Amino acid sequence: MSVIPVALGARAYDVVIEDGLIGRAGERLFSFARDGRLIVVTDANVWAALGERFVAGLGGLDAVPIVMAPGEASKSWVGLANLVDQLLVLGIERNDHLIAFGGGVIGDLAGFAAAIVNRGCGYVQVPTSLLAQVDSSVGGKTAINVAAGKNLVGAFHQPALVLIDPAATASLDPRHVRAGYAEIFKYALIEDVGFFEWLEAHGSAVIAGETAAREHAIATAVAGKAKVVAEDERETKGRRALLNLGHTFGHALEAATGFSDALFHGEAVAAGCALAFDFSAQRGLCSSEDAGRVRAHLVRVGLPAGLRDAGVSASGAELVAAMMTDKKKEGGRLPFILARGIGAAFVDKSVERAEVAEFLDRAG
Repeated sequence: MSVIPVALGARAYDVVIEDGLIGRAGERLFSFARDGRLIVVTDANVWAALGERFVAGLGGLDAVPIVMAPGEASKSWVGLANLVDQLLVLGIERNDHLIAFGGGVIGDLAGFAAAIVNRGCGYVQVPTSLLAQVDSSVGGKTAINVAAGKNLVGAFHQPALVLIDPAATASLDPRHVRAGYAEIFKYALIEDVGFFEWLEAHGSAVIAGETAAREHAIATAVAGKAKVVAEDERETKGRRALLNLGHTFGHALEAATGFSDALFHGEAVAAGCALAFDFSAQRGLCSSEDAGRVRAHLVRVGLPAGLRDAGVSASGAELVAAMMTDKKKEGGRLPFILARGIGAAFVDKSVERAEVAEFLDRAG
């Protein structure tokens, strides 16, 4: 078992990582139940696959599930209103804690609902996808998607606890596993060249679900994120912005594919990381050899490493226009996370849109 603290003073919490943890969740969730009841926000797929195991592990606590439709469509105004209405019918109180039991969509949606219902209540993250385990469940970013773009309406609202069971990912299809792996890989690229080298040797084992390899990869990625979040909780100092490596390019690719299952978020991040390194190499910031190692590893584990791999045919100008809906822009300019090498990412606010569009028109 690994216990990783997220050091945020009065809002500090632990991330507990242990194989089989869902089957013993009651030991950790007992203190969050009111009158023996837990309100569990989940989706139909997760509840069908893992609900019985989760309930059996509650040790007699009563789980009241709110089962949302799977997919990004639930992470919307309509989905949020539906969830909040059901919470109010159940008599949710400020001192209650929701249990977000699912992937990134459920974590984001339940976390945002917890931030606003009755002007705020608590929540616990129990992420069941690899991507949510290593990224969205930690750090307190909650949001829904709106017509203008992805994650543009939300709040910073830290969970009280995060419970990660690597065994929960055993039911994921290989494509979802690879999408989650992309976020693990991202942490190595940001500032841990040793972890990158470990992934070059063991990445296939992580994706294949080998217990020790996957637990190590999850714990390393979570520890990396916890450290950054503790230093820059609300992304005001520039430090947390590094976690957006691959995301500025990636969100544009998601927009070009209609934010659909044609390109999963993790797949877009993978291609975005490759593009960020290629763009950095073009600008003379990092070596072409480093950019090549990034692309080669992504290809080796079955992730897209460019526009063509991601199924994107939009022009550079169209992709840059999609980037400009990003909530991180400042004064009409968009900061890019670029790299001076593997493990040496940095924030660059000097990038011109025309330069990016020209680069994307040439990128493969």
